[in-house]
Amino acid sequence: MMDIGTKIRSLRLGNNLTQEELAGRLDLTKGYISQLENNLTSPSLQTLFSILEVLGTDIHEFFSKEEELTVIYKKEDFKNDKNEDLKHMITQIVPNDLQYEMEPVIIELEPGGQSVMHDPHPGEEFGYILEGQVTLVLNKKRYAV
Repeated sequence: MMDIGTKIRSLRLGNNLTQEELAGRLDLTKGYISQLENNLTSPSLQTLFSILEVLGTDIHEFFSKEEELTVIYKKEDFKNDKNEDLKHMITQIVPNDLQYEMEPVIIELEPGGQSVMHDPHPGEEFGYILEGQVTLVLNKKRYAV
């Protein structure tokens, strides 16, 4: 049986929309979208058609196949992005991070290297230093680690 709510959530996140933004585009409430994504309610066909249109898909594509969830990733699945100017390499451990609410990455800094500043986003950050020293700047405060 298809998990409609989870699939809608995945499409919404893939379109970088919040529940509130999706609801606003459909003249629905954020609470309804939340209930829908948690399978606490079912949409009418008309509502489902409208949701899928906003999310850039159609009913045929939505129901055509179940996505197979990848649970094991190998080194050959990783994606590397080397930035010579900033002297760092970012390795995406999970290549299709749109299906998850996390984005695990490995950041390797060369001496004098730095990472890029990211816009604020919901969620948390986690770092673990394997070797060397790093200065972390967070909310304009510096931490020497």
